[in-house]
Amino acid sequence: MIIRKARMCDIEAVHSLITYFADRGLMLARSRSMLYEGIREITVAEDQGVLMGTGMLHVIWEDLAEIRAIAVHPDYQKKGIGRMLVETFLAEAADLKIPKVFALTYQPGFFKSCNFRLVPKETLSQKVWKECINCPKFPNCDEEAVVIDVPGII
Repeated sequence: MIIRKARMCDIEAVHSLITYFADRGLMLARSRSMLYEGIREITVAEDQGVLMGTGMLHVIWEDLAEIRAIAVHPDYQKKGIGRMLVETFLAEAADLKIPKVFALTYQPGFFKSCNFRLVPKETLSQKVWKECINCPKFPNCDEEAVVIDVPGII
């Protein structure tokens, strides 16, 4: 298995995986347009051409980034793939010298197992909310906020 940046040929599989979980109310949907436009943020886990998982790291500001749309195919869950994706994003944030990473999630237990801590959404920077206006759940967000201080960044 390898963890790598997404390529254009991955987008349909990424969209399908995210849609699978979104249709079950486990994450927010993402449009193909959003995925193609944000391809540089997308990372995938794959093995011999099979997409096993995906996620995104979105830079919000000089001191804050967001992990978005972490999804691991049901056939490959409980194998550490989600954790590897999170670790990849934290390493990327460290390389960029971004000291804090957050996620808005329906799966806070997963992030807590990766050393994130729950925080009230209201404590997040106002810059976090600029894209929420386009969410179908705005202004009634029911996701939970989790944050982590990126190791090695002061």
